[in-house]
Amino acid sequence: MSDLYDETAENFLELASSQRLEILFQLLLKRSTPTFLAKEINSTKQEVHRNFIRLEETGLIEKGTDGKFGLTTFGKTMCTQVPSLVFLSRNRKYFEDHTFENIPTKFIMRTGQLASAHHIKGVSKTLEQWKSIYKNANEYIYEMLSEVPLDLIEPLIKRVKKGIRFQYIFAENIVIPKGRKSLLKKLGFDKLIEKGLVERKMESNVQTVLVLNEKEACVMFPTIDGESDITEMLYSDDPMFHEWCLDYFRYCWYGSDVFKESKLKE
Repeated sequence: MSDLYDETAENFLELASSQRLEILFQLLLKRSTPTFLAKEINSTKQEVHRNFIRLEETGLIEKGTDGKFGLTTFGKTMCTQVPSLVFLSRNRKYFEDHTFENIPTKFIMRTGQLASAHHIKGVSKTLEQWKSIYKNANEYIYEMLSEVPLDLIEPLIKRVKKGIRFQYIFAENIVIPKGRKSLLKKLGFDKLIEKGLVERKMESNVQTVLVLNEKEACVMFPTIDGESDITEMLYSDDPMFHEWCLDYFRYCWYGSDVFKESKLKE
C-alpha cells in the first residue's frame, strides 16, 4: 500500500509547480511546442523546456509526429482532478467555518465543477445576487431553502407571473417570516400553483441552500455546526458550476416528500 502512496506522491510533486500546471492546461486547449508556449506564458525557453521534459518523463504529455506536444490520457485525466484542488485552495478560509455535511460523496468528488465560484459575503450582498438570479431567469427558478427572506417573495412572484416555472424545496422546520401567508394570498400565489407554474416539495432538513435559474446559480453551504447560512454564498454563471447545482437540486428534488403547508409556522 505504501508503494501506491509513494507513486501518487510523486505525481503530486510533478504538479507542484504553477508553470507545469499552466503548461498542462495550455496543452489541454491545443497541442504546442516548448518554444511557442514559452512566448504564450511569458517565460524563458530553457525553463519551459525543462518542465516539458519532466512532464514527458512522468507520462503526462507526449510528443507527436508533428513535433508538437499534447496530453496523454493520464495527463488529460489529471487535469480533471486539479480544479477540485483549485476550488478548495481558493475557498479555504470559507471552509474553515463551513462544511459539506450531508452532501453525498459523489457530489463532493465533483467539487472541481465549482472552481469558478465567486465568494460573496454579507447578507445584503447575497440577497442582491439572489434577486439578480430571479431577474435574469427566462425559463425557471429552482430553490432549496431553510429560511424565507420576506423581501424576496414579491420579486420572485413577479417573475413567476411572467411565465417563469418555479420549483422549490422547503425544510420542514423552515424559518417563515411573519406576513408570508397574507403576502402570498395578496399576490395570487395559489392561482400560480393551479396553473402549474409552481411545484413544491419538502425535506425533513435542509442545510445547503441553492438558488438557480437556467444559466446561473449560487450555493450556500452550512456552517460547521450544521446551521444553514445565507450570509455568504458561492456564485457563478459558469456552465460547469451550474451543472453541479442543477444536478444536486434534482437529486434532492426526487428524494423529497410531498409539500405540507400545515407544517409551516410563522
